[in-house]
Amino acid sequence: DLFGGAGRGGQKRSTKRPGSDLRYDLDITLEEAAKGCTKKLEIERLVTCKTCHGTGARDGKEAFKSCPTCQGRGIITQQSGFFVQQSTCPTCHGTGEIISDPCPVCRGEGRVREDSHITIRIPAGVATGSQLRIAGEGDAGVHGGPTGDLHVFIDVKPHDIFQREGNDLSCTVPVPLSLAVSGGRLKVPTLEGAATIKLPEGTQNGMIFRLRGKGVKALRGSDVGDMLVEVEVEIPSRLTKEQMDKLNAFASALDENRNQPACVEFADKAARYLKGK
Repeated sequence: DLFGGAGRGGQKRSTKRPGSDLRYDLDITLEEAAKGCTKKLEIERLVTCKTCHGTGARDGKEAFKSCPTCQGRGIITQQSGFFVQQSTCPTCHGTGEIISDPCPVCRGEGRVREDSHITIRIPAGVATGSQLRIAGEGDAGVHGGPTGDLHVFIDVKPHDIFQREGNDLSCTVPVPLSLAVSGGRLKVPTLEGAATIKLPEGTQNGMIFRLRGKGVKALRGSDVGDMLVEVEVEIPSRLTKEQMDKLNAFASALDENRNQPACVEFADKAARYLKGK
């Protein structure tokens, strides 16, 4: 009974067996993940045999006979002394029956392997690790058994500009020193095109500006994330002598307490610390 055989009142297994589920790993871009897309997949899978229509018999009709190995019981019994061992019949796989005249194409299984093309819709907001279950697109079952499902695992490829954290996007934008000092408008990229940020006078390195609603749509619901733009002030390099002279004159004209308070504060802290050493 434990092995599903017919012995001792047990029931034989059905000749119909469900097909296996399949896995497909799909790489998509950040833009496709944010907006959603349609993908055409090519997968190798077992499909219903068109010759026998899944029955496994040559003429397309179910034609079974009792299994000669187990005499229709679905199990075979082996005895060694006082011990009796029962196992599933390897010929009929526990069904107790075999096809008398198998289909020559599928060899009696009712299914054949072939390449299939499946079109699926990727919803907006998916992320790496998201799973899509496509019902009935796995392997066909044996002798007309139910078809398995297709599980699509999403992997979003790294982007050259943006990083994603949940539904928010972030990017680091280099800013000329002159623009950071004087302030002005800074053009930045988003998934929807260019946007403009207004930098205040004295913009500091590492400051973050938020663009509302310029991130990724939530997978469930209508919420949309934001775009976080971090400013990276670029210090000029390889200055000419004339440029360096002007820079030195500019530095001399600065009022440290007013124009560079962070430097003054840190210098005072460092001096007090070093004095105690």
